[in-house]
Amino acid sequence: MNLLGALLVAVLIGAMLPLQGLVNARLGVQAGGPVGAAFVSFLVGTAMLGLYLLATRTPLTLQGAAKWPAWIWAGGALGAIYVACFTLLIPRIGAAGMVCLAVLGQVTASLLLDQFGVLQAPKPVDALRILGALLVLAGVVLVVAPWRSPAPGRSSDQTRIGNPR
Repeated sequence: MNLLGALLVAVLIGAMLPLQGLVNARLGVQAGGPVGAAFVSFLVGTAMLGLYLLATRTPLTLQGAAKWPAWIWAGGALGAIYVACFTLLIPRIGAAGMVCLAVLGQVTASLLLDQFGVLQAPKPVDALRILGALLVLAGVVLVVAPWRSPAPGRSSDQTRIGNPR
């Protein structure tokens, strides 16, 4: 895949994130909350990945997994926390605000991980990269607009799926 194709796929995958959050928020109403929704979401995702591995005959190599460092398993735990929190917060913050805040957190953490070389070679943070993060922050402020009052007929803590909290 060429660079332009890869960038397009990255944007399309990113466009799925708010839809996933909204779907999971609705699922949470049916499944008993955000943790139940995250569990069902991961269960469906695991089944889909399993079907992909079977269909493509891709081997799953777990030999020596007992000797892998404990931190290597953190990705699943971090993903579960992310999906559960996203599912909990998206009805309160809205899809656009939630995605913007998540991106701000990702950019900030990524810069720190790059700077200190966590699990990779260090990549120093320079003024241009900090400026990029500040522009993301400005975008978050404009999209979330905490100074705006809620839409008429909606309290500030009422979810968009009809469940006041």
